[in-house]
Amino acid sequence: MPVGRGANDVTETHQTHGSVAHGVTGAVGPSAVESPAPGSPLPESRDIPQATVTRLATYLRVLGMLADRGTIIVSSEELAAASGVGSAKLRKDLSFLGPNGVRGVGYDVTRLRARIERALGLDRGHKVVLVGVGNLGQALAGYGGFGRRGFSMVGLFDSDPARVGTPVGDLVVRHVDELEQACAELEATIGVISTPDEAAQDVCDRLVGAGLRCILSFSPTALDVPDHVEMRRVDLAVEMQVLSFNSARNTESAPGARAADVVPTAPRVRIGHSAVPSTAPRNGSVIAP
Repeated sequence: MPVGRGANDVTETHQTHGSVAHGVTGAVGPSAVESPAPGSPLPESRDIPQATVTRLATYLRVLGMLADRGTIIVSSEELAAASGVGSAKLRKDLSFLGPNGVRGVGYDVTRLRARIERALGLDRGHKVVLVGVGNLGQALAGYGGFGRRGFSMVGLFDSDPARVGTPVGDLVVRHVDELEQACAELEATIGVISTPDEAAQDVCDRLVGAGLRCILSFSPTALDVPDHVEMRRVDLAVEMQVLSFNSARNTESAPGARAADVVPTAPRVRIGHSAVPSTAPRNGSVIAP
């Protein structure tokens, strides 16, 4: 595939290695014995399917909530139900990380959480720079959940003279012309784009030129990136359009709807608590694996 390919659908992942995440730490094996303590070596690296990586992030979020509630042990059925998947799929996903849990007892929440964090590379932490400090950018910069999940916002950038030099939280907005040099100084690993659409590609090029290999874009514009760069694109308008579709579908299916008004549709697959035709593309975080 030539250099310069871009994400070609809404809210999607731009994958550099097809449908698996290469080099993610993991191993085969049933979830039948207690998982090793945090800090112990993980099994030999093994490719993990991208869909599994997405679900691991969901399991990690649920485990974080369980830990906050003081839960020490969780069964596969409980963790699966809270994550919206089947227990068999959960056990298969966790088998990529090596032995986990005790049969008939469950998973140690703290240990499993640490294990997934290591598999996702979160134990090293990530430094994030954000370009475009408008309403959305300021909301993202002020979101406290990033820090709790291993992401530290280290730099804010904009081209608007009215915004440059103004404080947002603990950071001061810098001019976008400083972006490349600042990325190196700040040791940034992830770039977030929340600029107007017409500026998104230029900002993306600057981030790539600064050496960043992970970019999250909130622009609906398809951006061209080299093959070695991971790109995820979130289109909030499309998310609301999906909600509108699901709402209309539920209205048609409601009791009392006339049969003539209900258009036959394809089988459905789940999106969180909703559904769409099974022909919909399975990209990024829109459609749950």
